[in-house]
Amino acid sequence: MISLIKDSNKTVKALKKAIMSLEKILPQFLTVIFLVALAIAFLDQEKITQLLGDNSGIWGILAASIVGSITLIPGFVAFPAAAELLENGAAFAPIAAFVSSLMMVGIVTLPLEISYFGKKISIIRNSTAFVFSIIAAFFVSWMVSI
Repeated sequence: MISLIKDSNKTVKALKKAIMSLEKILPQFLTVIFLVALAIAFLDQEKITQLLGDNSGIWGILAASIVGSITLIPGFVAFPAAAELLENGAAFAPIAAFVSSLMMVGIVTLPLEISYFGKKISIIRNSTAFVFSIIAAFFVSWMVSI
């Protein structure tokens, strides 16, 4: 309200930009939420716990890391999806691996990255990021157990 009173033109422009951003983000957000809901509908809590739960061990972490590496979704969509998986039986370590690899590793965008930075640097960066996502998962697991 203060912004509207102070400068209504800037406020209207800002609101228009916000609505345009929301229009761009909303389809991605709804698609991922739909896919997570679909996965949760087909994978009951017991199956999610088996695949990504505390007893999934290194295989759950590796699987989550691989899926995160090849998935191309923005963070603002990934975090609610991760929260939903946590609520349905996933453990913190695989979710940490998923989110960190999602943010740091870019298999889908690798050709573009190679065109800018070269093959060697891109592969080293992505490999290092993948390893770091697994290390981050173990760190999160350790922190949760304290």
